[in-house]
Amino acid sequence: MHECEILLIEDNPADVLLIREAFKEVRLRNRISVAGDGEQALQYLQKQAPFADVGRPDLILLDLHLPKRSGREVLAEIKNDPDLAEIPVIILTTSSEDEDIHQAYRLHANCYLTKPVDIDSFLTLVRGIDDFWLTLVKLPTARRTSAGA
Repeated sequence: MHECEILLIEDNPADVLLIREAFKEVRLRNRISVAGDGEQALQYLQKQAPFADVGRPDLILLDLHLPKRSGREVLAEIKNDPDLAEIPVIILTTSSEDEDIHQAYRLHANCYLTKPVDIDSFLTLVRGIDDFWLTLVKLPTARRTSAGA
């Protein structure tokens, strides 16, 4: 199994730390890059400066409540971009509101998870992401395009 590139789009430093630690505990082969707001996430995904040399993520973990551009806006941009649309996007947020869930799926989120409040449940959630998305699921790889094709 190759090293999986994960883009975590999250503005809460405590959640970033918790997610990084949880992934470390379950699988060391994953690399996690972090975008702290919606604008930075889109710059990263579109390889704009200072992210011109970053790799394409295999999986995106997206919070809905972000500064600058909301998670909904980021999700819509990803799913409307032919170069990004096939990257699975997991909504990982504190909201369990029905409207947020419906809207995320209308925007073509691949799944919707609510962040647990305790550490043990958070570890269980990350193990579930690892078991399903990073072990069982065959993720698409970046397509290679040639200039002028």
